[in-house]
Amino acid sequence: MSARVQPVPRTPDLVFKALADAGRRRLLDRLRMKGGLSLGELCDGMDMSRQGVTKHLSLLEEADLVVTLKRGRERLHYLNPVPIHEIAERWIRPFERCRLGALRDLKIQLER
Repeated sequence: MSARVQPVPRTPDLVFKALADAGRRRLLDRLRMKGGLSLGELCDGMDMSRQGVTKHLSLLEEADLVVTLKRGRERLHYLNPVPIHEIAERWIRPFERCRLGALRDLKIQLER
């Protein structure tokens, strides 16, 4: 009987670390605009070496922000927006509610 390998759970710290670098954010922006890019396509226009892009992609994959699928000999990279959405829901959305509530109250006061 073989043991099942459980995936390492994603933590917000990994996502924040991945998003902290401008080069990684640029890679994510490119994948947001057009998914399914190969390493060579991602390297085009980047001011870093192929090895640098590979290291950044590795960290993005570890944070579950990038999913890589193998098609033939190529590995295609896609953005996974779920971790960013989870952070937005946890860390940004609660602050928006307060602000929207204040705007609603202001509107009511001005309409009186």
